[in-house]
Amino acid sequence: MIYIGIDVAKAKHDCCIIDSDGVIINDSLRISNSREGFELLYSSILSVLPNKDISNVKIGLESTGHYSTNLQNYLYAKGFHLSILNPLATNLFRKAQTLRKTKTDKTDALVIAKMLFSDDTKSYSPVSYQIQELKSLTRHRYRLIGYRSRLKLSITRLIDIIFPELPKYVWSIHQVSVYALLSELPSPKEISNCHLTKLTNLLAKSTKGKYSRAKAIEIKEVAHVLYLLNFSKLLG
Repeated sequence: MIYIGIDVAKAKHDCCIIDSDGVIINDSLRISNSREGFELLYSSILSVLPNKDISNVKIGLESTGHYSTNLQNYLYAKGFHLSILNPLATNLFRKAQTLRKTKTDKTDALVIAKMLFSDDTKSYSPVSYQIQELKSLTRHRYRLIGYRSRLKLSITRLIDIIFPELPKYVWSIHQVSVYALLSELPSPKEISNCHLTKLTNLLAKSTKGKYSRAKAIEIKEVAHVLYLLNFSKLLG
């Protein structure tokens, strides 16, 4: 039986090949994270198999996110038995094997290969294209939600500085009507100087009629007071 440990990284993978007695066959095989690298690994494996029987090969990798996905799918398609290892378990096994604190890609690959002697490793089966796409979309959605939250905080801080009275006259400063208002009229001065009809139409359109002329008057009046207050401060 041949055991192969692969230490996965973004651009390259370090591989270690040992036999069932733990004797190292090759611990200096480094491949690129590309088709050419995968084929180099494949040919290297076949070269140490007398009868080319890949059922006598067991390959292990740590669960390290998407960097190993293409390699896993390639090896699975070739018919190899793959095991995905928990990085925490690998680390504990490494500490139990040696008292030295030295940690290199070579030693990691060897540790992974030795862990394959156990039958407790989790077998790999490829995730469907649809599941991969869903995971990707979920991660993207999470990033967008975080970006939106940061933008909302920035808008809140700006309103606190520029127009602190506005939140009292709307149900939320993050509603569409407020964004439309501040996009068109970004300061109390501009709101104060805006014609009432234009302001009414702007609010009515962005709220589908929920905010009427009365709401426009309220906002215009408080903006005018704030504008005059700021102006008087400038005059000293």
